[in-house]
Amino acid sequence: MGSPKLEEVPVTTTPNIHTIGIPVATEKNRVCPVELADSLDSRLRRWLQNPRKILAPLVREGMTVLDVGCGPGFFSIELARLVGSNGRVIAADLQQGMLDKLTGKIKGTDLSTRISMVKSDPGNLNVSGPVDFILTFYMVHEVPDQAAFFRQLFPLLREGGKVLIVEPKMFHVSRAQFSNTIRQAEAAGFLSTEGPRLPMSWSTLLKKSVVRVA
Repeated sequence: MGSPKLEEVPVTTTPNIHTIGIPVATEKNRVCPVELADSLDSRLRRWLQNPRKILAPLVREGMTVLDVGCGPGFFSIELARLVGSNGRVIAADLQQGMLDKLTGKIKGTDLSTRISMVKSDPGNLNVSGPVDFILTFYMVHEVPDQAAFFRQLFPLLREGGKVLIVEPKMFHVSRAQFSNTIRQAEAAGFLSTEGPRLPMSWSTLLKKSVVRVA
């Protein structure tokens, strides 16, 4: 079985209205560089993509959750608050620099005991399950082999668990491309349902089906 691969290659990214102030790699399958990490945690983004409003309906205390492509922890920190002291957040990223920034934010706080940092490799998330919830926010379009990516996520998720996928619209991910992403997820065994409505974004909420589709 193949493994998803992300390419850690510096690219030119341009913050603009189409990414609501959030840098998104302009070249397909390239990740947003660490140099732009601060822009991923801007006040504008927090207003338009409020982590608590997005995640509170999906995450409960005591859960184990996985934040794939966590970056500097824009969502990881709120996930840690939502899962509480008995929960766990696995923050996974391809770039050690992103994990270092998140580590610096939570150092010396109660959240440091709830968040585990995982350095992913181009061919492997390096995460073991089971988990109750998986977040993939603005990162699936960076994965060259989405079929392999979803095949890797499927066994990590508990039965009844959910995966939230959010992707940028406009000049980054077309409707056809997002539809193809959903098809790849369904081929891996997930059931696709309607996700939350977010500005200038596509979203879907995947559920792990009881019987995997062959």
